[in-house]
Amino acid sequence: MIARLKGKVIRKTFSEALLDVHGVGYRLFITLATYENLPSEGGEAALEVVTVAREDALHLYGFHDADEKEMFLKLVSVTRVGPKLACQALSGISAGRMRNAIRSADADILSRAPGIGKKTAERIVMELKDKLGPPLETAATPADDAVAALENLGYKGAQARKTVEQIVRQNPAIDLGELI
Repeated sequence: MIARLKGKVIRKTFSEALLDVHGVGYRLFITLATYENLPSEGGEAALEVVTVAREDALHLYGFHDADEKEMFLKLVSVTRVGPKLACQALSGISAGRMRNAIRSADADILSRAPGIGKKTAERIVMELKDKLGPPLETAATPADDAVAALENLGYKGAQARKTVEQIVRQNPAIDLGELI
């Protein structure tokens, strides 16, 4: 099983990346957050990988960090949520925001992700809520809300998250309005 790859980015699209690892080209299905974190074509990248073996194919799913990979693995453990749907969902909602929505049983937030309807969102909450623990009451929630607001305004997710995290580190007591 392939769990991690490091190599040169040959080509990237919003949903796939081609990584050259010592002369072997690996095609990976990726999330939008991973796309945003990949360097330009020709740059070096290291991706966390989930290998999915099917009867007729071997698919690789690549993630920019272990947190996103972990959330992907949790999602595919849910009844009727396959790797393609899990990857789509993580392209619409960050892993941290998704985890917080599941912990607080907020199916409405989950149903905003591409491909996730109300029934699927409720099933995800039902099957994963106990596996993720209680909701976190930390400053991460306003930061996630600020990132979501900035994404809705058209900013790239990775850029918004980096900026928000930097501001929160400098001023941990900042309120949501000022943060945005």
